[in-house]
Amino acid sequence: MTSIIQSRRTFLRGLGVSLALPSLESFGRGVSAPNIPLRMGFSYIPNGVIMEHWRPKEFGTKFTFPKSLAPLEARKNDIQVLSGLDHTKANANGDGGGDHARAGATFLTGCQARKTAGRDIRIGISVDQVAAEHFKAQTPLPSLELSCDASRRSGKCDSGYSCAYQYNLSWKTESIPMPAESNPRFVFERLFGKSDYAADQRAVRKRIARDKSVLDFVLEDAKRMRSRLGYDDSQKLDEYFVGVREVESRINGRLKEQQNLTELDCPDGIPGEYQDHIRTMFDLQALAYRSDITRVATFLLAHDGSNRSFREIGVAEGHHSLSHHRDDSLKKQKLAEIDRFYSEQFAYFLEKLAGFRESDGSRLLDHCMIVYGGGISDGNRHRHVDLPILLAGGKSHGLSTGRHQDYSGKLENFSVKQREDFSKSKDGFGVPMTNLYLGLLNKMGVDAETLGDSTGKIRNL
Repeated sequence: MTSIIQSRRTFLRGLGVSLALPSLESFGRGVSAPNIPLRMGFSYIPNGVIMEHWRPKEFGTKFTFPKSLAPLEARKNDIQVLSGLDHTKANANGDGGGDHARAGATFLTGCQARKTAGRDIRIGISVDQVAAEHFKAQTPLPSLELSCDASRRSGKCDSGYSCAYQYNLSWKTESIPMPAESNPRFVFERLFGKSDYAADQRAVRKRIARDKSVLDFVLEDAKRMRSRLGYDDSQKLDEYFVGVREVESRINGRLKEQQNLTELDCPDGIPGEYQDHIRTMFDLQALAYRSDITRVATFLLAHDGSNRSFREIGVAEGHHSLSHHRDDSLKKQKLAEIDRFYSEQFAYFLEKLAGFRESDGSRLLDHCMIVYGGGISDGNRHRHVDLPILLAGGKSHGLSTGRHQDYSGKLENFSVKQREDFSKSKDGFGVPMTNLYLGLLNKMGVDAETLGDSTGKIRNL
Protein backbone atom coordinates (compact mmCIF):
# COMPACT_ATOMS: atom_id res chain seq x y z
CA MET A 1 0.00 0.00 0.00
CA THR A 2 1.44 3.33 -0.98
CA SER A 3 1.45 6.21 1.43
CA ILE A 4 -0.52 9.40 1.28
CA ILE A 5 0.55 11.56 -1.62
CA GLN A 6 0.27 15.28 -1.06
CA SER A 7 1.09 17.97 -3.57
CA ARG A 8 -1.51 20.12 -5.29
CA ARG A 9 -4.16 17.66 -4.07
CA THR A 10 -4.37 14.70 -1.73
CA PHE A 11 -4.98 11.14 -2.87
CA LEU A 12 -5.61 7.90 -1.06
CA ARG A 13 -4.12 5.02 -2.99
CA GLY A 14 -4.59 1.28 -2.86
CA LEU A 15 -4.39 -1.71 -5.15
CA GLY A 16 -5.87 -0.55 -8.44
CA VAL A 17 -7.52 2.43 -6.76
CA SER A 18 -6.65 6.13 -6.64
CA LEU A 19 -9.12 8.24 -4.68
CA ALA A 20 -8.81 12.02 -4.94
CA LEU A 21 -10.04 13.89 -1.88
CA PRO A 22 -11.88 17.18 -1.43
CA SER A 23 -10.14 20.30 -0.15
CA LEU A 24 -9.03 19.88 3.49
CA GLU A 25 -7.92 22.63 5.87
CA SER A 26 -5.58 20.28 7.75
CA PHE A 27 -3.35 19.86 4.69
CA GLY A 28 -3.16 23.54 3.90
CA ARG A 29 -5.57 23.14 1.03
CA GLY A 30 -8.23 25.33 2.58
CA VAL A 31 -8.21 28.56 0.64
CA SER A 32 -10.24 31.73 0.62
CA ALA A 33 -13.39 31.72 -1.50
CA PRO A 34 -11.93 33.78 -4.40
CA ASN A 35 -9.18 31.16 -4.81
CA ILE A 36 -11.37 28.07 -4.66
CA PRO A 37 -11.45 26.77 -8.25
CA LEU A 38 -14.43 27.56 -10.43
CA ARG A 39 -15.96 24.62 -12.26
CA MET A 40 -17.83 24.63 -15.56
CA GLY A 41 -20.57 22.28 -16.75
CA PHE A 42 -23.07 21.91 -19.59
CA SER A 43 -26.26 19.81 -19.37
CA TYR A 44 -28.09 19.30 -22.67
CA ILE A 45 -31.79 18.53 -23.16
CA PRO A 46 -33.18 17.60 -26.62
CA ASN A 47 -36.02 18.53 -28.96
CA GLY A 48 -36.88 22.00 -27.69
CA VAL A 49 -39.35 23.00 -24.98
CA ILE A 50 -42.87 24.42 -24.71
CA MET A 51 -41.81 27.99 -24.06
CA GLU A 52 -45.16 29.18 -22.69
CA HIS A 53 -44.72 26.75 -19.79
CA TRP A 54 -40.94 27.07 -19.54
CA ARG A 55 -39.96 30.75 -19.70
CA PRO A 56 -40.91 33.22 -16.95
CA LYS A 57 -43.09 36.08 -18.16
CA GLU A 58 -41.37 38.58 -15.87
CA PHE A 59 -37.82 39.90 -16.23
CA GLY A 60 -35.35 41.01 -13.58
CA THR A 61 -35.30 39.57 -10.06
CA LYS A 62 -39.07 39.45 -9.50
CA PHE A 63 -40.05 36.54 -11.69
CA THR A 64 -42.03 33.33 -11.26
CA PHE A 65 -41.05 29.94 -12.61
CA PRO A 66 -43.77 28.48 -14.91
CA LYS A 67 -44.81 24.90 -14.29
CA SER A 68 -42.04 23.33 -16.40
CA LEU A 69 -39.38 24.99 -14.23
CA ALA A 70 -41.32 24.76 -10.96
CA PRO A 71 -39.14 21.88 -9.63
CA LEU A 72 -36.26 24.40 -9.50
CA GLU A 73 -38.10 26.78 -7.16
CA ALA A 74 -35.94 25.88 -4.14
CA ARG A 75 -32.84 26.92 -6.08
CA LYS A 76 -34.38 30.00 -7.73
CA ASN A 77 -31.87 32.34 -6.08
CA ASP A 78 -29.02 30.28 -7.55
CA ILE A 79 -30.31 30.39 -11.14
CA GLN A 80 -30.35 32.83 -14.01
CA VAL A 81 -32.86 32.41 -16.84
CA LEU A 82 -31.09 33.70 -19.96
CA SER A 83 -33.22 34.81 -22.91
CA GLY A 84 -32.39 36.26 -26.31
CA LEU A 85 -29.46 33.97 -27.18
CA ASP A 86 -29.19 32.39 -30.64
CA HIS A 87 -27.40 29.59 -32.48
CA THR A 88 -27.96 30.64 -36.10
CA LYS A 89 -25.19 28.29 -37.26
CA ALA A 90 -27.61 25.48 -36.45
CA ASN A 91 -30.00 26.79 -39.11
CA ALA A 92 -29.93 25.11 -42.52
CA ASN A 93 -28.04 27.98 -44.15
CA GLY A 94 -28.38 26.19 -47.47
CA ASP A 95 -27.75 22.66 -46.18
CA GLY A 96 -31.35 21.46 -46.05
CA GLY A 97 -32.67 19.08 -43.38
CA GLY A 98 -30.75 17.94 -40.32
CA ASP A 99 -31.76 20.34 -37.56
CA HIS A 100 -31.26 17.82 -34.77
CA ALA A 101 -27.73 16.98 -35.87
CA ARG A 102 -26.88 20.66 -36.19
CA ALA A 103 -28.47 21.52 -32.83
CA GLY A 104 -26.15 19.20 -30.93
CA ALA A 105 -23.06 19.91 -33.01
CA THR A 106 -23.43 23.67 -32.76
CA PHE A 107 -24.43 23.87 -29.10
CA LEU A 108 -20.94 24.18 -27.60
CA THR A 109 -19.05 25.16 -30.76
CA GLY A 110 -21.09 27.90 -32.43
CA CYS A 111 -19.99 26.49 -35.80
CA GLN A 112 -21.79 25.17 -38.87
CA ALA A 113 -21.39 21.42 -39.19
CA ARG A 114 -20.16 20.13 -42.53
CA LYS A 115 -22.96 18.03 -44.00
CA THR A 116 -21.43 14.62 -44.39
CA ALA A 117 -21.95 11.08 -43.16
CA GLY A 118 -18.38 10.13 -43.99
CA ARG A 119 -15.03 10.58 -42.31
CA ASP A 120 -14.69 14.20 -43.36
CA ILE A 121 -16.70 15.56 -40.43
CA ARG A 122 -15.91 19.12 -39.47
CA ILE A 123 -17.35 21.44 -36.87
CA GLY A 124 -15.21 23.40 -34.40
CA ILE A 125 -13.56 23.27 -30.99
CA SER A 126 -16.14 23.34 -28.19
CA VAL A 127 -16.08 25.76 -25.26
CA ASP A 128 -15.53 22.98 -22.71
CA GLN A 129 -12.40 21.84 -24.52
CA VAL A 130 -11.02 25.38 -24.59
CA ALA A 131 -11.35 25.36 -20.80
CA ALA A 132 -10.04 21.79 -20.53
CA GLU A 133 -6.88 22.71 -22.42
CA HIS A 134 -6.30 25.57 -19.98
CA PHE A 135 -6.70 23.42 -16.85
CA LYS A 136 -5.27 20.12 -18.11
CA ALA A 137 -2.14 20.34 -15.95
CA GLN A 138 -4.11 21.16 -12.81
CA THR A 139 -6.50 18.21 -12.56
CA PRO A 140 -6.20 14.45 -13.14
CA LEU A 141 -8.81 14.63 -15.92
CA PRO A 142 -8.91 17.67 -18.20
CA SER A 143 -12.62 17.09 -18.80
CA LEU A 144 -15.44 14.62 -18.24
CA GLU A 145 -17.97 13.71 -20.94
CA LEU A 146 -21.20 12.00 -19.88
CA SER A 147 -24.29 10.82 -21.74
CA CYS A 148 -27.35 8.65 -21.27
CA ASP A 149 -26.98 7.49 -24.88
CA ALA A 150 -24.22 5.26 -26.18
CA SER A 151 -21.68 7.40 -28.01
CA ARG A 152 -21.49 7.18 -31.79
CA ARG A 153 -18.66 8.54 -33.92
CA SER A 154 -19.68 7.34 -37.35
CA GLY A 155 -22.64 6.26 -39.44
CA LYS A 156 -25.48 8.19 -41.03
CA CYS A 157 -28.09 9.72 -38.76
CA ASP A 158 -30.13 12.88 -39.33
CA SER A 159 -30.74 13.79 -43.00
CA GLY A 160 -27.27 12.86 -44.22
CA TYR A 161 -25.30 14.09 -41.21
CA SER A 162 -22.82 11.87 -39.41
CA CYS A 163 -24.02 10.41 -36.12
CA ALA A 164 -20.94 12.00 -34.56
CA TYR A 165 -22.67 15.38 -34.66
CA GLN A 166 -25.80 14.17 -32.91
CA TYR A 167 -24.22 12.07 -30.18
CA ASN A 168 -21.27 14.23 -29.11
CA LEU A 169 -21.40 17.66 -27.48
CA SER A 170 -17.68 18.02 -26.88
CA TRP A 171 -15.13 18.52 -29.67
CA LYS A 172 -11.38 18.40 -29.09
CA THR A 173 -10.62 19.65 -32.60
CA GLU A 174 -12.67 20.47 -35.68
CA SER A 175 -12.83 16.78 -36.59
CA ILE A 176 -12.30 14.90 -33.31
CA PRO A 177 -15.23 14.55 -30.90
CA MET A 178 -14.72 13.65 -27.24
CA PRO A 179 -16.87 10.50 -26.93
CA ALA A 180 -19.22 10.62 -23.97
CA GLU A 181 -19.51 7.67 -21.58
CA SER A 182 -22.99 6.32 -20.85
CA ASN A 183 -22.07 3.52 -18.44
CA PRO A 184 -21.88 4.79 -14.83
CA ARG A 185 -19.61 1.88 -13.90
CA PHE A 186 -17.04 2.93 -16.47
CA VAL A 187 -17.23 6.52 -15.23
CA PHE A 188 -16.86 5.49 -11.60
CA GLU A 189 -13.80 3.37 -12.28
CA ARG A 190 -12.28 6.15 -14.37
CA LEU A 191 -12.73 8.59 -11.48
CA PHE A 192 -11.93 6.39 -8.50
CA GLY A 193 -10.54 3.06 -9.68
CA LYS A 194 -8.76 1.66 -12.69
CA SER A 195 -8.88 3.98 -15.68
CA ASP A 196 -8.82 0.93 -18.00
CA TYR A 197 -11.97 -0.60 -16.52
CA ALA A 198 -13.41 -1.42 -19.95
CA ALA A 199 -10.41 -3.69 -20.58
CA ASP A 200 -10.27 -5.10 -17.03
CA GLN A 201 -13.87 -5.87 -16.12
CA ARG A 202 -13.00 -9.26 -14.65
CA ALA A 203 -11.07 -7.76 -11.71
CA VAL A 204 -13.84 -5.28 -11.00
CA ARG A 205 -16.50 -8.01 -11.13
CA LYS A 206 -14.50 -10.01 -8.58
CA ARG A 207 -14.33 -6.99 -6.31
CA ILE A 208 -18.09 -6.50 -6.59
CA ALA A 209 -18.78 -10.20 -6.01
CA ARG A 210 -16.79 -10.00 -2.75
CA ASP A 211 -18.80 -6.89 -1.76
CA LYS A 212 -15.61 -4.86 -1.81
CA SER A 213 -15.74 -1.12 -2.23
CA VAL A 214 -13.00 1.05 -3.67
CA LEU A 215 -12.91 2.50 -0.15
CA ASP A 216 -11.88 -0.89 1.26
CA PHE A 217 -8.65 -0.65 -0.72
CA VAL A 218 -7.66 2.71 0.75
CA LEU A 219 -8.53 2.04 4.41
CA GLU A 220 -4.91 1.86 5.50
CA ASP A 221 -4.11 5.27 4.06
CA ALA A 222 -7.39 6.64 5.41
CA LYS A 223 -6.57 5.52 8.96
CA ARG A 224 -3.15 7.17 8.82
CA MET A 225 -4.71 10.33 7.44
CA ARG A 226 -7.32 10.65 10.19
CA SER A 227 -4.64 11.14 12.83
CA ARG A 228 -3.69 14.36 11.05
CA LEU A 229 -7.18 15.77 10.57
CA GLY A 230 -9.09 18.27 12.64
CA TYR A 231 -12.71 17.69 13.60
CA ASP A 232 -14.21 19.62 10.66
CA ASP A 233 -11.99 17.88 8.11
CA SER A 234 -12.78 14.50 9.64
CA GLN A 235 -16.49 15.22 9.26
CA LYS A 236 -15.99 16.37 5.69
CA LEU A 237 -14.02 13.22 4.85
CA ASP A 238 -16.78 11.03 6.31
CA GLU A 239 -19.41 12.84 4.25
CA TYR A 240 -17.30 12.44 1.11
CA PHE A 241 -16.77 8.71 1.70
CA VAL A 242 -20.51 8.25 2.26
CA GLY A 243 -21.20 10.00 -1.05
CA VAL A 244 -18.70 7.83 -2.94
CA ARG A 245 -20.04 4.67 -1.33
CA GLU A 246 -23.68 5.55 -2.06
CA VAL A 247 -23.00 6.03 -5.76
CA GLU A 248 -20.84 2.91 -5.94
CA SER A 249 -23.50 0.82 -4.15
CA ARG A 250 -26.18 1.98 -6.53
CA ILE A 251 -24.04 1.08 -9.55
CA ASN A 252 -22.96 -2.26 -8.07
CA GLY A 253 -26.55 -3.16 -7.22
CA ARG A 254 -27.51 -2.75 -10.85
CA LEU A 255 -24.47 -4.73 -11.97
CA LYS A 256 -25.33 -7.64 -9.64
CA GLU A 257 -28.90 -7.70 -10.94
CA GLN A 258 -27.62 -7.93 -14.49
CA GLN A 259 -25.23 -10.76 -13.66
CA ASN A 260 -28.26 -12.87 -12.75
CA LEU A 261 -29.95 -12.29 -16.11
CA THR A 262 -29.40 -14.46 -19.16
CA GLU A 263 -30.39 -11.64 -21.51
CA LEU A 264 -29.31 -8.14 -20.58
CA ASP A 265 -31.43 -5.15 -21.49
CA CYS A 266 -28.61 -2.74 -20.64
CA PRO A 267 -24.82 -2.96 -20.53
CA ASP A 268 -23.26 -3.54 -17.11
CA GLY A 269 -23.87 -0.71 -14.69
CA ILE A 270 -26.56 1.18 -16.61
CA PRO A 271 -29.77 1.56 -14.57
CA GLY A 272 -32.97 0.35 -16.17
CA GLU A 273 -34.87 3.49 -15.16
CA TYR A 274 -34.00 6.63 -17.07
CA GLN A 275 -34.30 8.87 -14.02
CA ASP A 276 -31.89 6.65 -12.07
CA HIS A 277 -29.45 6.78 -14.96
CA ILE A 278 -29.53 10.59 -15.13
CA ARG A 279 -29.17 11.03 -11.38
CA THR A 280 -26.32 8.55 -11.09
CA MET A 281 -24.43 10.48 -13.77
CA PHE A 282 -25.14 13.77 -12.00
CA ASP A 283 -23.86 12.20 -8.76
CA LEU A 284 -20.64 11.23 -10.48
CA GLN A 285 -20.23 14.71 -11.96
CA ALA A 286 -20.72 16.25 -8.51
CA LEU A 287 -18.13 13.92 -6.96
CA ALA A 288 -15.66 14.71 -9.75
CA TYR A 289 -16.05 18.42 -9.03
CA ARG A 290 -15.87 17.93 -5.28
CA SER A 291 -12.60 16.02 -5.41
CA ASP A 292 -11.18 18.34 -8.12
CA ILE A 293 -10.66 15.40 -10.46
CA THR A 294 -11.90 17.71 -13.18
CA ARG A 295 -13.27 21.24 -13.44
CA VAL A 296 -14.98 20.80 -16.81
CA ALA A 297 -17.86 18.46 -17.66
CA THR A 298 -20.55 17.97 -20.29
CA PHE A 299 -23.67 15.83 -19.94
CA LEU A 300 -25.88 14.87 -22.88
CA LEU A 301 -29.09 13.81 -21.13
CA ALA A 302 -30.37 12.62 -24.51
CA HIS A 303 -29.25 13.25 -28.07
CA ASP A 304 -31.27 15.75 -30.08
CA GLY A 305 -33.89 13.89 -32.06
CA SER A 306 -34.25 11.28 -29.30
CA ASN A 307 -37.60 9.51 -29.48
CA ARG A 308 -37.47 8.15 -25.95
CA SER A 309 -40.86 7.65 -24.30
CA PHE A 310 -41.55 8.68 -20.71
CA ARG A 311 -43.99 6.09 -19.41
CA GLU A 312 -42.83 6.81 -15.86
CA ILE A 313 -44.64 10.16 -16.09
CA GLY A 314 -47.51 8.90 -18.23
CA VAL A 315 -46.14 9.85 -21.65
CA ALA A 316 -46.11 6.79 -23.90
CA GLU A 317 -45.34 8.61 -27.16
CA GLY A 318 -41.80 9.26 -28.32
CA HIS A 319 -40.35 12.66 -27.43
CA HIS A 320 -39.30 13.60 -30.96
CA SER A 321 -42.62 12.53 -32.45
CA LEU A 322 -44.49 14.65 -29.90
CA SER A 323 -42.23 17.64 -30.51
CA HIS A 324 -43.84 18.10 -33.94
CA HIS A 325 -47.09 18.94 -32.19
CA ARG A 326 -48.60 21.33 -34.76
CA ASP A 327 -50.07 23.28 -31.83
CA ASP A 328 -52.09 20.29 -30.63
CA SER A 329 -52.89 21.20 -27.01
CA LEU A 330 -52.73 17.62 -25.67
CA LYS A 331 -49.35 17.00 -27.28
CA LYS A 332 -48.03 20.30 -25.91
CA GLN A 333 -49.26 19.34 -22.45
CA LYS A 334 -47.35 16.06 -22.65
CA LEU A 335 -44.24 17.86 -23.87
CA ALA A 336 -44.49 20.26 -20.94
CA GLU A 337 -44.50 17.23 -18.63
CA ILE A 338 -41.29 16.02 -20.28
CA ASP A 339 -39.77 19.49 -19.83
CA ARG A 340 -40.74 19.34 -16.16
CA PHE A 341 -39.21 15.87 -15.82
CA TYR A 342 -35.87 17.17 -17.06
CA SER A 343 -36.11 20.17 -14.72
CA GLU A 344 -36.60 17.78 -11.81
CA GLN A 345 -33.38 15.99 -12.68
CA PHE A 346 -31.47 19.26 -12.94
CA ALA A 347 -32.93 20.34 -9.59
CA TYR A 348 -31.58 17.11 -8.10
CA PHE A 349 -28.10 17.95 -9.38
CA LEU A 350 -28.19 21.48 -8.01
CA GLU A 351 -29.30 20.18 -4.60
CA LYS A 352 -26.29 17.87 -4.60
CA LEU A 353 -23.92 20.72 -5.40
CA ALA A 354 -25.57 22.96 -2.81
CA GLY A 355 -25.20 20.26 -0.16
CA PHE A 356 -21.41 19.93 -0.52
CA ARG A 357 -19.22 22.36 1.42
CA GLU A 358 -15.86 23.74 0.45
CA SER A 359 -13.02 24.20 2.95
CA ASP A 360 -14.17 27.73 3.79
CA GLY A 361 -17.76 26.63 4.41
CA SER A 362 -19.14 27.92 1.10
CA ARG A 363 -21.24 25.66 -1.09
CA LEU A 364 -19.79 23.77 -4.02
CA LEU A 365 -22.61 25.22 -6.13
CA ASP A 366 -21.23 28.71 -5.49
CA HIS A 367 -18.05 27.61 -7.27
CA CYS A 368 -19.75 26.07 -10.32
CA MET A 369 -21.21 27.56 -13.49
CA ILE A 370 -23.67 25.07 -14.95
CA VAL A 371 -25.40 25.80 -18.26
CA TYR A 372 -28.65 23.87 -18.74
CA GLY A 373 -30.64 23.93 -21.97
CA GLY A 374 -30.67 22.86 -25.59
CA GLY A 375 -29.98 23.85 -29.17
CA ILE A 376 -33.65 24.04 -30.18
CA SER A 377 -36.24 26.37 -28.70
CA ASP A 378 -39.36 25.26 -30.59
CA GLY A 379 -39.23 21.60 -31.64
CA ASN A 380 -42.25 21.96 -33.88
CA ARG A 381 -40.56 24.59 -36.05
CA HIS A 382 -36.94 23.61 -35.39
CA ARG A 383 -36.04 27.09 -34.12
CA HIS A 384 -32.45 27.61 -33.05
CA VAL A 385 -32.91 31.16 -31.80
CA ASP A 386 -34.00 32.60 -28.44
CA LEU A 387 -32.92 29.31 -26.90
CA PRO A 388 -34.08 27.88 -23.54
CA ILE A 389 -31.05 28.46 -21.33
CA LEU A 390 -30.45 28.45 -17.58
CA LEU A 391 -27.19 29.31 -15.83
CA ALA A 392 -26.83 28.03 -12.27
CA GLY A 393 -24.28 28.75 -9.55
CA GLY A 394 -21.21 30.94 -9.38
CA LYS A 395 -22.24 33.28 -6.56
CA SER A 396 -18.79 33.24 -4.97
CA HIS A 397 -17.28 34.31 -8.29
CA GLY A 398 -19.48 37.31 -8.93
CA LEU A 399 -22.37 35.84 -10.93
CA SER A 400 -25.69 37.68 -10.50
CA THR A 401 -28.07 34.82 -9.74
CA GLY A 402 -31.80 34.91 -9.08
CA ARG A 403 -32.87 36.83 -12.17
CA HIS A 404 -34.34 36.56 -15.66
CA GLN A 405 -32.00 38.33 -18.06
CA ASP A 406 -32.91 39.37 -21.62
CA TYR A 407 -29.64 39.67 -23.53
CA SER A 408 -31.44 40.84 -26.65
CA GLY A 409 -32.75 43.94 -24.88
CA LYS A 410 -35.97 43.54 -26.88
CA LEU A 411 -38.06 40.69 -25.47
CA GLU A 412 -39.07 42.44 -22.27
CA ASN A 413 -40.45 45.34 -24.32
CA PHE A 414 -42.43 43.16 -26.73
CA SER A 415 -46.21 43.20 -26.64
CA VAL A 416 -48.05 39.89 -26.37
CA LYS A 417 -48.69 40.00 -30.13
CA GLN A 418 -45.03 40.72 -30.89
CA ARG A 419 -43.95 37.77 -28.76
CA GLU A 420 -46.39 35.48 -30.55
CA ASP A 421 -45.16 36.63 -33.96
CA PHE A 422 -41.53 36.31 -32.95
CA SER A 423 -42.07 32.78 -31.61
CA LYS A 424 -42.95 31.68 -35.15
CA SER A 425 -39.88 33.24 -36.76
CA LYS A 426 -36.47 31.68 -37.24
CA ASP A 427 -34.83 35.09 -37.16
CA GLY A 428 -32.81 35.72 -34.04
CA PHE A 429 -31.61 38.80 -32.21
CA GLY A 430 -27.99 38.61 -33.30
CA VAL A 431 -26.69 37.65 -29.85
CA PRO A 432 -24.81 34.36 -30.28
CA MET A 433 -24.67 31.77 -27.50
CA THR A 434 -20.92 31.85 -27.98
CA ASN A 435 -20.85 35.38 -26.55
CA LEU A 436 -22.12 33.82 -23.32
CA TYR A 437 -19.44 31.14 -23.51
CA LEU A 438 -16.67 33.72 -23.87
CA GLY A 439 -18.02 35.39 -20.76
CA LEU A 440 -17.92 32.09 -18.88
CA LEU A 441 -14.38 31.39 -20.05
CA ASN A 442 -13.39 34.84 -18.84
CA LYS A 443 -14.80 33.99 -15.40
CA MET A 444 -12.74 30.78 -15.47
CA GLY A 445 -9.60 32.82 -16.08
CA VAL A 446 -9.28 31.62 -19.69
CA ASP A 447 -8.21 34.34 -22.09
CA ALA A 448 -10.28 33.65 -25.22
CA GLU A 449 -11.37 36.38 -27.60
CA THR A 450 -13.31 34.36 -30.18
CA LEU A 451 -15.29 31.13 -30.29
CA GLY A 452 -17.32 29.94 -33.25
CA ASP A 453 -19.62 32.73 -34.42
CA SER A 454 -19.02 35.01 -31.43
CA THR A 455 -19.33 38.75 -31.91
CA GLY A 456 -18.24 39.81 -28.44
CA LYS A 457 -18.06 38.77 -24.83
CA ILE A 458 -20.99 38.91 -22.40
CA ARG A 459 -19.69 40.36 -19.16
CA ASN A 460 -23.01 40.92 -17.41
CA LEU A 461 -23.18 37.49 -15.81
